[in-house]
Amino acid sequence: MRERGTLLPALERLFEGPRNTRLTLDAFLAGLEGSSYAFIIAALDLPNCVPTGIPLLSTITGLPMLLFMAQALLGRPTPSLPAFLGMRSLPRGKLQDFLARTRPSIERIEDAVHPRHGWWVTGARRHLLRLALGLMAVVLAAPIPLDNLLPAWSILFFCLALIEGDGVMAMLGWLFALLSIVWTAFLLVVGPMVVVGVIKSVI
Repeated sequence: MRERGTLLPALERLFEGPRNTRLTLDAFLAGLEGSSYAFIIAALDLPNCVPTGIPLLSTITGLPMLLFMAQALLGRPTPSLPAFLGMRSLPRGKLQDFLARTRPSIERIEDAVHPRHGWWVTGARRHLLRLALGLMAVVLAAPIPLDNLLPAWSILFFCLALIEGDGVMAMLGWLFALLSIVWTAFLLVVGPMVVVGVIKSVI
């Protein structure tokens, strides 16, 4: 039998309780425990996974990712948010209703993303994955035109690998990280040449 993922049980545990009680964002992240950093970074990363055309979106979302990664390196157990964000809350009743509506979709995601090939996400490989995740966040945050889609998908796959212990997602993350590095290097070499060529043609 295929092993189920960890996201749905975590959400069920966090959302349970009297419907009139509230769950703050700080409490939600604390309840995710070891997955909290990967979860919030994935949430920030998602808008970059589709072409939106919004100027500097990758920089605006990438810089907070780097701040959260710095917190993780400093040994904070969960991300530290500004008080005005961390204390934002929703009634558990609304969260329970949301979970009931989205349960089939979450179950389908967990059929595709679930614990397997753990060698890729344990021990030294896990530390290397986190370093690669940080590098991809740096690339994402850098204001380089046409250079956000590949690192965004790499970050998403790495986060899914960390959240669910999925080695296949880790492999996809490494693949997209390699493609991102090659593409970024190409842009950094070709981009200035194009700019110089345009200036010369104008002059």
